[in-house]
Amino acid sequence: MKKIAVLTSGGDAPGMNAAIRAVVRKGIYHDLDVFGIYYGYQGLIEGKIEKMELGSVGDIIQKGGTILYTSRSEEFKTEQGQIKAIEQLKKYGIEGLVVIGGDGSFRGASKLTEKGFPCIGVPGTIDNDIPGTDFTIGFDTALNTVIQAVDKIRDTATSHERTYIIEVMGRNAGDLALWAGLAAGAESIIIPEKNEPVESVVDRIKRGHERGKRHSIILVAEGVGSGMEFGEKIKELTSFETRVTVLGHTQRGGSPTANDRVLASRLGAKAVDLLLEGKAGRMVGIQNNQLKDHDILEALNQSHIPELSMYQLSQELSI
Repeated sequence: MKKIAVLTSGGDAPGMNAAIRAVVRKGIYHDLDVFGIYYGYQGLIEGKIEKMELGSVGDIIQKGGTILYTSRSEEFKTEQGQIKAIEQLKKYGIEGLVVIGGDGSFRGASKLTEKGFPCIGVPGTIDNDIPGTDFTIGFDTALNTVIQAVDKIRDTATSHERTYIIEVMGRNAGDLALWAGLAAGAESIIIPEKNEPVESVVDRIKRGHERGKRHSIILVAEGVGSGMEFGEKIKELTSFETRVTVLGHTQRGGSPTANDRVLASRLGAKAVDLLLEGKAGRMVGIQNNQLKDHDILEALNQSHIPELSMYQLSQELSI
């Protein structure tokens, strides 16, 4: 293998640039030509491909987002779109592809592998919802962003004696809400994996109020539903002054944490190693701080389950 490429797909995540850097420099270290594909699978179909040099990835490890940009492609989901993508790769003599993204991106990589083109997936998503890895690139940064926001909201919640509902991202997974809720001392955490009845949350708020507590912080994962709707229910059942904050896409931005930079560097470099070993249709991940690789489809066919003992701990600590 002499030529490989890298692309980012789906939602951006802090640390993607660190992963791109690792792929490019690890590839060049092994005397490979490395190409960057802009705008994900759609850019691949359209031939938006450029050879990368050492300087192409200089001074990007600290930057959020992705220098290769990203997009979603309906065309790539079709057989014809996938064929066009492979034709573009062959046009440039590219023999292997590293795909950085979430489960949709991984399924795309699997489709290309099925058609005979070797791909390796690197998990990059703030949702931390990819089976086969303890952590995904971007999760730690997003988590710290949420914690900082909750800390600030708690200041005003305390000052005004209000209940605050904070909706966080995570798609169908509750990891962001769970970790942030425990780290920030939230009174209640509502996640898809433990969809607690609103009545239980209300009981907890009222118990706190009875012992003199005048504010509450409740984290709601977007996979459960709308934070606004949840806030209306809380206000209706308690009559306490209630405010709702939807953190939105601020959670995706910002300079990646040290953890995300190191994780992205390790995973990106490992992906190049796997291509050089002749492997395809694999994803890289980290489990118990050890780099692992798994069949992409086998991993995606498993269910992602957060560490639910943390949920129980949050209940015990928020009495």
